[in-house]
Formats: sequence, structure tokens, C-alpha cells
Amino acid sequence: MTEQETRRMRRARFEGLAQVVVEPLHRYLVRRASAETAEDVLSETMLVLWRRIDEVPGLGPGSGTEPRPDPDEVLPWCYGVARGCLANARRADGRRLRLVERLIRSQEQAPAWPADHSELHAALDALGALDREVVRLWAWEGLAPRQIAEATGLSANAVSIRLHRAKARLADRLGRKDAEPTGHKRDEGRSGQ
Repeated sequence: MTEQETRRMRRARFEGLAQVVVEPLHRYLVRRASAETAEDVLSETMLVLWRRIDEVPGLGPGSGTEPRPDPDEVLPWCYGVARGCLANARRADGRRLRLVERLIRSQEQAPAWPADHSELHAALDALGALDREVVRLWAWEGLAPRQIAEATGLSANAVSIRLHRAKARLADRLGRKDAEPTGHKRDEGRSGQ
């Protein structure tokens, strides 16, 4: 059997399945979600059915010429797929809603007038690109030197040295007598062997 014949038979099997399951799955989804969500989830469900056509019980391997599948054999499994797709869509909607709520809360808590950090940005810009990235990963992302090493491909020792030197240059450039960074512990990133 050629690849083209295999694709044709697969497509025929899917089209036969779709003729049997699209309407019942649509009704199932409309009873559980908004019309718009039901349409999206039905599309996702059909995509999963296409990808897993060989796993649909009651469909058989097929030659592309068999009669339409029996709804009683294929629908229960297809309902399970639709149920899973609907659960995924609901989780995604929940994540989006929580993100929007967090963004709204952070906007409400933001100061009315943003602080002027032009000196800091100028001092950062004076560093080399790799040193600037190491400092940003440490200060803004809260990564320890070993984590920065993993992100940048440097050794943990090289990161520690770069970070120490970059912080000293920043402190000097910003005119600070005390180069002690705020918000970080002195032993941060060291393993407690």
C-alpha cells in the first residue's frame, strides 16, 4: 500500500467518523459551555480525533470502503475526548482570568509617578552585554549564580566573579560607598555543603 493510499484511507475513515460524531458532540458541548466556547472545543476535539484516529474504538483499521461507524461504539470514546478538551479550555480560561486579575491588581498598586531610574539604566548600559545580563538575571529575576550559569552557559564560578565585579562597577558608577546590594543575602547562591 502506498503512502498516498494510506492517507486517502485515513481521511475516509475520519470523514466517516466526523459525519457520525460532529452533531452529537456539538450538542454535548453547547449544553456545557457558551456557543463560542463549544465551537472552539469542537474544533479541538476533531483535531484530537484526527490525530488519534487509529485509537477510536469501534472504528476498525478500515479500508476506506466500510460503512459509517456505529454511533453506539464510537460516541462514548469521542465524548471522553470532548470532555477532556472542554476541561483544558476551562483551565486555560481560568489561567487567563487569573492573569488579568493579577495585572489589574498590579496596575492599581503601581505608583502614580514612576520612579526615575535613569542613573541605574545608564550604569547598566555601561557594563558589557554579558555582565549586564548576569546582573539582570541576579537582580531582576532573583536567580542564584548556579542558576545564572545554567541560563548563560557560563560556569558558576565565572558567574560569581562577573557578578561581583559588575556590582562593584555599578556601585562605583552610582557613587555608593557601600557596595552591599539591597534585597539579597551575602551568602545567596552558595551551597550549604
